[in-house]
Amino acid sequence: MSTIKAYGNYSATSELISLEIERRDIQPTDVAIEILYCGVCHSDIHTARSEWGPARYPVVPGHEIIGKVTAVGIKVKNFKVGDSVGVGCMVDSCQHCSACEEGLEQYCENAATFTYGSPDKISGGHTFGGYSEKIVVDESFVLRIPENLNLAKAAPLLCAGITTWSPLRHWNVKSGDKVGIVGLGGLGHMGVKFAKAMGAYTIMITTSPEKGADAKLLGADEVLISKDSESMKKHANSFDFLLNTIPVGHDVDPYVSLLKRDATMVLVGAVEPLTNVNSAILVRLRKNIAGSMIGGITETQEMLDFCGENNVLPEVEMVNIQDINEAWDRVVNADVKYRFVIDMKSLK
Repeated sequence: MSTIKAYGNYSATSELISLEIERRDIQPTDVAIEILYCGVCHSDIHTARSEWGPARYPVVPGHEIIGKVTAVGIKVKNFKVGDSVGVGCMVDSCQHCSACEEGLEQYCENAATFTYGSPDKISGGHTFGGYSEKIVVDESFVLRIPENLNLAKAAPLLCAGITTWSPLRHWNVKSGDKVGIVGLGGLGHMGVKFAKAMGAYTIMITTSPEKGADAKLLGADEVLISKDSESMKKHANSFDFLLNTIPVGHDVDPYVSLLKRDATMVLVGAVEPLTNVNSAILVRLRKNIAGSMIGGITETQEMLDFCGENNVLPEVEMVNIQDINEAWDRVVNADVKYRFVIDMKSLK
């Protein structure tokens, strides 16, 4: 075991502070990674503040990790010292259930080991994330970063990116489809970029004309203001797919009304009860509401390769680790365009 520097908190009401944690020694199939950049996800905040149930403390958040390989185990086949790599939301799974065998480790029937806050099956205790100097991960959960991508900007692809990519791919969004992205934030802005890069006619659906203007700059073909009832009526029953990134419970009926027959709206933002669902709107034209989370490792690598080939990257603001509490406050207040990334050199 080695002791390293990190940032974390010890209770739901305490701020993040400098602390020390231990990382395991390298096992035969492990990759040791010096962390260069770590994205800031709203999930970090929800977890550290026990907003999704009691957290395991100390919480060391961070699951959008970019770094360089510093050492590899004797059985590692796919990585070498010096490689640019990433670690996303998972660091282990059972590897033998039906979900894992299909490359869907995120839905592991025996519970995936998430990058922070999960029981650590190897070292004991619980896992610690990327707000730290380094991490040791089995090579099966390490991702290769395309050489042409800006490493700092690539960090949010490991959560915000794959969370939006996975449903777009699973529901077969393709060139010429009419796709709506509901909500413009860390997830929504990636939804716009991916849908556009896939060749879809991409419409940002928002309550805010100001955000609509931003969406146009990100590549949206059109903006639909959801408070404008006449505009909503004009688009009724016309969308091939909707990606809903609104992060809180809300009335989904106005958005479902936009879908074509047999089309689907996928929820990726709200991890809480919805305030209203009128089944009549679903029944009349066999419409669907579905949910999705991150993708598996193979799908995440596919997403990264697509980003490399099409130069798709998030919009980020860099921060030092010493400013993380202020950054978290700004995330809660939706005061970032559109993702914070920590320059981990500031931890040295």
